[in-house]
Amino acid sequence: MHTLRLKSQQLLADESGQDLIEYALIAALVGLAAVATLKSLATTIQNVFSAIQTKLDSAIS
Repeated sequence: MHTLRLKSQQLLADESGQDLIEYALIAALVGLAAVATLKSLATTIQNVFSAIQTKLDSAIS
């Protein structure tokens, strides 16, 4: 019983997995920021190509 209590206290005091969780959270935040940025950039690029297409269509006509 004493060994079980000692092992459970050691397990609760162990912080070795904490760094991994922090790095995973940072990676998730960076990923979300990248997705948000790329969505905004995709809309901007689509607008530029639409403007180019409109100008080319009017120049051909």
